Amino acid sequence: MSDPGISSSACAAHGMRQAAMQPAFPDLEGKHPCFSTTAEGHAKAARLHLPVSPLCNIACAFCRRDFNRVEHRPGVAARLLKPAEAVEVVDRAVRLIPNLSVVGIAGPGDPLASDHAIETFAQIHARWPDLTLCVSTNGLQLPARVDDLKAAGVTTLTVTVNSVDPDIQATITPKLAWERKRIDGVAAGKRLIDSQLKGIARAAELGFTIKINTVLIPTINDHHIGDIARTVAAAGARMINIIPLIPEHQLKHLKEPGFVERHKARAAAAQHLKVFTHCQRCRADAAGVPGLTDYTAELYGDDLQTEPTFSHG
Repeated sequence: MSDPGISSSACAAHGMRQAAMQPAFPDLEGKHPCFSTTAEGHAKAARLHLPVSPLCNIACAFCRRDFNRVEHRPGVAARLLKPAEAVEVVDRAVRLIPNLSVVGIAGPGDPLASDHAIETFAQIHARWPDLTLCVSTNGLQLPARVDDLKAAGVTTLTVTVNSVDPDIQATITPKLAWERKRIDGVAAGKRLIDSQLKGIARAAELGFTIKINTVLIPTINDHHIGDIARTVAAAGARMINIIPLIPEHQLKHLKEPGFVERHKARAAAAQHLKVFTHCQRCRADAAGVPGLTDYTAELYGDDLQTEPTFSHG
């Protein structure tokens, strides 16, 4: 005779596994690779990132932005586009990439630190209203610009939240620009976190589908992931992506988190949010299905073009 306790435990574990395999956002599954939680859905649709944002308003210790063709990481693009040029790229992309469904802006600076991204989104939405528009931001200007994003046709939003503790955030982002002034240390951390949470809450009110990106940084925020997930979930986020640190810039002395560290962080986050696990750490000019197809050269050409205005703001 079977043990009913063992049987119920097995059923509970099976139920948890089944729940983990369910799409977080059924309407986006297979249509938006960065919001598709199944491997099949992630590999089905193509996305296009437009590098139109020249400025950034925060200075993260791990961030090293650049213009090149060889590095496959956020903050890197081959060239910077003006909004009109970006619309021309989309026009080519809808003919070149048969499964294109998402157009996003994720850099190379922050999309809300200038008007370029919102202007680009508005033009794209007017011409191709069926494309899903997506933005990835640090959230500092999100409360002030989220209504503009909504008006421009953006429906999916990713906010990079690396801490909800100002002391930890001060180590990750030691300075930022706010209302034409520089803010440093814990005051900068408090300002950024407050803006992020207010912006996420307002975006949730407006009906955005919201994902959080969190850079997993050993010795700095690796013990804090559960607190981040719980706090952003309360604000209105519905999914989180734990991104292993790429040791760069002021944090180049740290090591990239290993499998065990990543697993622990994802387990802590999973107590509060659906966890996205298929991230390819895409460039700001990525084009195609993440990890499978790449149309960047065909869309952007072979010339490297930098802009003198490119900075942290």
